[in-house]
Amino acid sequence: MLRKDYDLQLSGWCDSDWAGCPLTRRSLTGWFVLLGSSPISWKTKKQQIVSRSFAEAEYRSMAVVIGELKWLKGLLHSLGISHSQPMRFHCDNQATLHIVKNSIFHERTKHIEVDCHFIRDEYLTSNIAPTYVPTHAQLADIFTKALGLTQFTSLLCKLGICNLHIPT
Repeated sequence: MLRKDYDLQLSGWCDSDWAGCPLTRRSLTGWFVLLGSSPISWKTKKQQIVSRSFAEAEYRSMAVVIGELKWLKGLLHSLGISHSQPMRFHCDNQATLHIVKNSIFHERTKHIEVDCHFIRDEYLTSNIAPTYVPTHAQLADIFTKALGLTQFTSLLCKLGICNLHIPT
């Protein structure tokens, strides 16, 4: 449910499970987007190619959630809702955040250079504001990892997802 007492700022969370598929070794991408404090968009999907590093898998998930954030920002703009502040997105991998902020692309990032340029351009135009979040506080883990009941329930609560069928 959308809450009326919160701002309409978009923010995204992304995570990946590097080489998580035991058959293909493809990574799993999980992300979701909040409008204020209400979840409005989410997805889990196996990546199309095998990532050669954990940072590459995370970077690919970043590119997907930033694309979704841009699309939603455009949709909200067409409905008359403008966003003057950068859209925040949260990632639990510091290596990928350093790649976003570094203007020099090294040989080891050449295979993900298109995603690097896409994300870097969004960062330079202040369209996004990347934020580090510790792994234990990564809300997108619910989409990429098997979690214990306590962690799973905690993340559901933080996402604002409630069970409408629970007895009161």
